[in-house]
Amino acid sequence: IQQKPILNLIDLNKLKPPKTGNMSSNNTTTLADLTNSLTSDPKTWENSPLISVTQISTSGLLVLFQTAQSMRSLVRTKGGDTRLQHRVLASVFYEASTRTSCSFQAAMMRLGGTFLHVDGGKGGNTSASKKGESLEDTIRCLECYTDVTVLRHPTTGSVQRVALGGGTVKPVINAGDGVGEHPTQALLDFFTIWDELGVSLDVPDGDSKNEKTLTGQLVVVLLGDLKHGRTVHSLAKLLARSSIKHEVVLRYCSPSSLEMPSRVKEYVAQFPNAKQEEYTDMKEAVKGANVLYVTRVQKERFESAEDYEKVKGAYVVDNSLMVNAPPGMIIMHPLPRVDEIATEVDSDSRACYFRQMENGMFVRMAILALILGTP
Repeated sequence: IQQKPILNLIDLNKLKPPKTGNMSSNNTTTLADLTNSLTSDPKTWENSPLISVTQISTSGLLVLFQTAQSMRSLVRTKGGDTRLQHRVLASVFYEASTRTSCSFQAAMMRLGGTFLHVDGGKGGNTSASKKGESLEDTIRCLECYTDVTVLRHPTTGSVQRVALGGGTVKPVINAGDGVGEHPTQALLDFFTIWDELGVSLDVPDGDSKNEKTLTGQLVVVLLGDLKHGRTVHSLAKLLARSSIKHEVVLRYCSPSSLEMPSRVKEYVAQFPNAKQEEYTDMKEAVKGANVLYVTRVQKERFESAEDYEKVKGAYVVDNSLMVNAPPGMIIMHPLPRVDEIATEVDSDSRACYFRQMENGMFVRMAILALILGTP
């Protein structure tokens, strides 16, 4: 077994207690100021930006998950409602997106709102960046017409800069910033794990209400391109920092050139309930696992085609792997996939990546309703 434990890299005695409270109106707000600011009190969500998973306390997670469950029930029984009627979402994407942009747009429409979509990438439908306008000015102009902005940008930290720099007056939601974070993806991923496996949160009323509930450890294998995958960066941080009534074991399985960044491992190491392990053998990594979270090798993040070809297809999940995988292990993927999950696996009941995608709409409905003050 190619496994090496990762030691705790930070002195816990030196950690400062988290700050709480909503975003201040001055220009000095930092992401650290917003740590654990989103709680079970819906007022803490109202008009708040959502930049990072570090903003959400465990009680805040529970209210989000419960709201997402109610959204699922609403869609399946009535199709939606009108609580966000006359509200407008700015959907601003400087990188390609299908699932994130469409699920946010569908979420807004299911709740009676509407949206404006701006494709800011090369060949997109906006002239702003082509004329040299700053990202801050573009968002400030768009919020003259809208109530909330969902922003994806290729530069790490760009969404945080826009949301907390003092120029915007309406909430901004991070839809992915380069190789940084993708908080709403992590939230829908954790919701899927919580919902599928019956995970209990260590907060009042946090015990799972599922008929099938998790006992023992929560073992999550993160497989593939862990270097560039902002989805796994956010998910690892969220699972580690949340108060879960189970020890969390994060198993990182990747080619050596695509390992989980040290900044993520150092962050996770702050939390004594989270254990980290590294593997290169996929078959060994899935032994005893509850979740196999697969990511594609992101060709667009490589400097050369040659570097990409060296690691392309390093891991492929197929029926030969699933035969020996734990019977209760779920398979997740943020999608799109290339060849890392064979289509033959789609018919396996453990494959939940399309259920995961549907959950994305329910969770984003919940986020929009909470931020716009209509949960």
